[in-house]
Amino acid sequence: MISLQQKIEQSLRNTVAAEYEAVRGLMDFIDNEMVEAVRFLYSIKGRIVVSGIGKSAIVAQKMVASLNSTGSPALFLHAADAIHGDLGMVQEGDVVIIISNSGNTPEIKILSTLIKANEHTLIAICGERESFLAKKSDFFISSKVEKEACPNNLAPTSSTTAQMVVGDAIMVALLELRGFSAADFAKFHPGGLLGKKMYLRVKDLYTSNAKPEVLTSAALKDVILEISSARLGSTAVLDEKGHLMGIITDGDLRRMLEKEQNPMSLKAEDIMSTYPKTISPETLVIDALQQMKTNKITQLIVSDREKYLGIIHLHDIIKEGFV
Repeated sequence: MISLQQKIEQSLRNTVAAEYEAVRGLMDFIDNEMVEAVRFLYSIKGRIVVSGIGKSAIVAQKMVASLNSTGSPALFLHAADAIHGDLGMVQEGDVVIIISNSGNTPEIKILSTLIKANEHTLIAICGERESFLAKKSDFFISSKVEKEACPNNLAPTSSTTAQMVVGDAIMVALLELRGFSAADFAKFHPGGLLGKKMYLRVKDLYTSNAKPEVLTSAALKDVILEISSARLGSTAVLDEKGHLMGIITDGDLRRMLEKEQNPMSLKAEDIMSTYPKTISPETLVIDALQQMKTNKITQLIVSDREKYLGIIHLHDIIKEGFV
């Protein structure tokens, strides 16, 4: 007798396998018509209006969000709302994409008819080439699947996954045609971690910290007081001309105390680590984090052409949500 755990595992595997096959089948539908549809989308001056109903409407919303975040102005139009007044959202120069598995639902039939009556270009992402929607469209992109992952072949599963992949494929193609860069991406995502990784720089963080520094001739007591007051776990060591000579960290102090019999006679230059790891203020914070990880340290001295500017600490990066 099959156990409950085995039954669940088999169900999960069946669903993943069915949707995998559905996505793999999309490769056969990439044809000249799909290429021309993308070419047309790239050429327009207006917006890309994406519509659907039911689960397809949710896919349409995701497609719109992806397009907007990658440089292709888009808006979502629910098929039911469109035929009850919202069709006025579609302006001259816009192109309409309608997503539908069957292409024959009442709302889709009415909407596609109205779109063509208003002389807008219509692109269908549809599972049925002989459907009403497909025949009304200027460009037909197939999202056909052999069956749903649902064991009753009813709940939209494989079909909506296929629609999502087609939408992503169109979005990525447009992104590449526009030469949309990582820096461009950051402009559209300034509030999220993805955006921060692309725009937040060391200079945006270290300037709010103290700037601990001691001379090479500083006594151990002064070194300890400087590290404690700055609360960064370290201090820079400078010569009389202000040149960076080294760094003293909490770890350096602990190691020194373990081996020195008379530590109070030591100067900063006796304790410091020479050739400290430094970083430019213009460096991205994500790169600073990687440098810390690589060198297994928690702080970096910020310098510009050997001029000591301050210290960035791992805690500064953690506060920004990078870790």
